[in-house]
Amino acid sequence: MKPLLLAAFLALSGALVAAQTPALPTPTPAPAATPAPSVAAVLAAAQAHTSDIGFTYNIPADWEVVDMKPSLPAVQEQQKQEATSEEEKKGIDCIQIALTARHGDPATVVIAVALPFACFGQQMTDKDLPGFAQGAAEGLTRSFDLSDSVVGSYALGSHSLWIERSKGTVKGHPETAYTVETVCSILKKGAACWMAMAADKQALEIFEKGAVTLDGEVQPALVPANAFAKKPF
Repeated sequence: MKPLLLAAFLALSGALVAAQTPALPTPTPAPAATPAPSVAAVLAAAQAHTSDIGFTYNIPADWEVVDMKPSLPAVQEQQKQEATSEEEKKGIDCIQIALTARHGDPATVVIAVALPFACFGQQMTDKDLPGFAQGAAEGLTRSFDLSDSVVGSYALGSHSLWIERSKGTVKGHPETAYTVETVCSILKKGAACWMAMAADKQALEIFEKGAVTLDGEVQPALVPANAFAKKPF
């Protein structure tokens, strides 16, 4: 996949993530806050969400799942106006939002996005993953101000994955800092990215430790501890 198409693909994803946080107030500390449950306890009650291209991803049962179908056409149309080729426009039209979920205040937002090959009209393999991944930063910077980015690559079973982690704020809302993380892979039926705008360390850990199934291969976590140990491709 050409980098410009991924830029459009992730720009759309980033726009959807940013749309979940139109104004983020600094929360007032609770006078008698109870200890937060452990990550293990939170994930023990996880719920699986499935995509038609062949993956499932688990999020905690108490996270709010947001229906993006009503707002997706308007966001797609906006991104198509910025597209520079018919290939980009085709990719934007084919994008599926497999999951959008949020939790907490300020909100952590997680989104899973799929690009089915049957719709897009092109088949990709692992050799296309570097090009697919290179547009990530460009796409996300349309919606986020990012800094201190680090990139890595790893494998889950027979699948190669690419990951980028940055510090970031939603454009126009610098008052709350996040960790923005994107993970991408190529599956048999399509390309997929999982994105998180994590408000704190625990939220990022929950995103990374969510169980995932890729083309029937069950994995205990989306992101392993050594994800950044290997330079990407």
